[in-house]
Amino acid sequence: MEEMKPSHLDAQGRAQMVDVTRKAETERLAETSGRVRMADATREILFRGMAEKGDVLAVARIAGIQAAKRTGDLIPLCHPLPLTDVRVDFHETEDGVGIAAAARTVGRTGVEMEALTAVSVAALTIYDMLKAVDRGMEILDIRLERKSGGKSGTWQRP
Repeated sequence: MEEMKPSHLDAQGRAQMVDVTRKAETERLAETSGRVRMADATREILFRGMAEKGDVLAVARIAGIQAAKRTGDLIPLCHPLPLTDVRVDFHETEDGVGIAAAARTVGRTGVEMEALTAVSVAALTIYDMLKAVDRGMEILDIRLERKSGGKSGTWQRP
């Protein structure tokens, strides 16, 4: 297998933003997931809409979308991208909440970081809004599930 060098380092090993000027614009999509493990009572509060701070999932959805839009400001060498769509969804699991996020653009670089940021900030928002009842919550398994577009094409988690 060919050795790959990190693209965010120049020949002297210094950090650099990757030059994507000559890359073709293509439609790009990234789908990510994560989860928050919590006590059964906390899960009940979350999914029955009984949190004192209000609709936790609505706030977490907005936080995830907003975070995806600001990824270039948060990750130092990440290109700011004109996102055309961001979605954040939640589902109840036996030990908490599952989070799915998708980001889409037409551009020269992928949207994996935007979708991962959306999941991460949505999870952090859930934690923040429920920490008064359950400080033992855990944010777990944030990962890329699928990406498409660009020179490397489609990748799907096995």
